[in-house]
Amino acid sequence: MLGMKLVRLVERHCDELSRGLTEQIRTAERTSDFRKITPTELQRAIAEVFRNLGEWLLQKTEADVASRFTAIAARRASEGIGLQQLVWALMLTRDYLWHFLRQEAFADSIVELHGELEVDQMLNQFFDRAVYYAILGYDGADRQRAPKSDWARAQEVAVSIGLLPHPKHAP
Repeated sequence: MLGMKLVRLVERHCDELSRGLTEQIRTAERTSDFRKITPTELQRAIAEVFRNLGEWLLQKTEADVASRFTAIAARRASEGIGLQQLVWALMLTRDYLWHFLRQEAFADSIVELHGELEVDQMLNQFFDRAVYYAILGYDGADRQRAPKSDWARAQEVAVSIGLLPHPKHAP
């Protein structure tokens, strides 16, 4: 695959890229909630994706992306990171990668240009899915944290004192 040279370039520079992106996320006003996370933890999470970018783009399934990014979103929600800030951080990540790739690997031929376009398409698809599953992860976290309605609490009390049958045992 022509674009794999570019992916391997990111993987080789994952440590310096993750340091730079960590700083950018922690200093940007639109991602200010990320200051609640230690720089080391944030950098580690970013480096994990960069270090394994080829695997994420070529081998991971939709289910893998869903599992990873719903879990990340649930964790970030519990840490008090706003959904809009997580989405912005994902967008910054994609843009940061492309800025790096454009600086380091300018296409000299139509074949190389095709490789760059191929990577662009894969990165966009990956980050689109990451954003989608992050939103689902936040939605799930919100449902778990949402206070129960008065009606739901009344039903639980009624079941607990025997006024209503347990839902599992209802006819």
